[in-house]
Amino acid sequence: MATIRVGNAPCSWGALEFEGLEGEKADYTRVLDEMAATGYEGTELGDWGFMPTEPEALREELGKRGITMLGAFVPIELKAPAAHAAGVATALKTAHLLHQVAANDCKPFVVLADDNGIDPLRTNNAGRITPNMGLSAQEWRFFALGAEEIARIIRGETGLRTAFHHHCAGYVETPDEIARLMDLTDPALVGLVLDTGHYAYGAGGGEAVLEALDRFGDRIWHMHFKDCDPKVAHRASVEALDYFDAVRQGVFCELGKGDVDFPAVLKWLNDRDYTGWIVVEQDVLPGMGAPKESAQRNRDYLRRIGL
Repeated sequence: MATIRVGNAPCSWGALEFEGLEGEKADYTRVLDEMAATGYEGTELGDWGFMPTEPEALREELGKRGITMLGAFVPIELKAPAAHAAGVATALKTAHLLHQVAANDCKPFVVLADDNGIDPLRTNNAGRITPNMGLSAQEWRFFALGAEEIARIIRGETGLRTAFHHHCAGYVETPDEIARLMDLTDPALVGLVLDTGHYAYGAGGGEAVLEALDRFGDRIWHMHFKDCDPKVAHRASVEALDYFDAVRQGVFCELGKGDVDFPAVLKWLNDRDYTGWIVVEQDVLPGMGAPKESAQRNRDYLRRIGL
């Protein structure tokens, strides 16, 4: 059985990429200290500038806590060709930093995503997207070409791989949208970050996550563990809450408190000798409790199921 290691991400301390969804203002030193104290061995970068952007300084901060850099979330408006050049520059800047602080036994990922939360139609209907809310054939073409271009340049200049993160309130949320992007992109260039919580919310329930593992297994390069509270998801649907309100209401609950079957997910990964990392993401916002305590509960839960 392969050894799977567990990391966390700055979003679990409220450092979220969306305006209006920020939690309490924890700086990176506190975040890294508390990650290490609660038993996590790796982290993602967070927004550019949240952690040091000078490689030597970042290496030092990670090294003294024994934490490995695993990747960085890079959102880009991929459906718009005019945004691609700036997107390449942003992604490449991030990739160079990741490359320079990479551990010998771990190549971080550029976690590419749509620029989520900017289109009112998708944001207002997250969790209940219908086909008529999707991209046109031309937009799909631009989207896929942009993702491939970024991945190709990053691989050529840094040797790092690019994995796409499907995300609620973006243009790749539902299972069929994920499949469309995977079909349109080169499997040698673009992998998938399977986020269990976003998949559950976008697909209508946690039971769909196991179907996703079978459907996209060959493309899954990186895993995000996030849970989804079915009661909040149902209320969001009934009350037509937008993505941000659903998150504020706690749709992404602590691990083991929603409807994602993490023991079954772990069994699937172990059966296939998954050798990557699992990154916990727990969007802790004001009123949801202390991030360190939540991180500890999530880590304790994963230990109970064998991680």
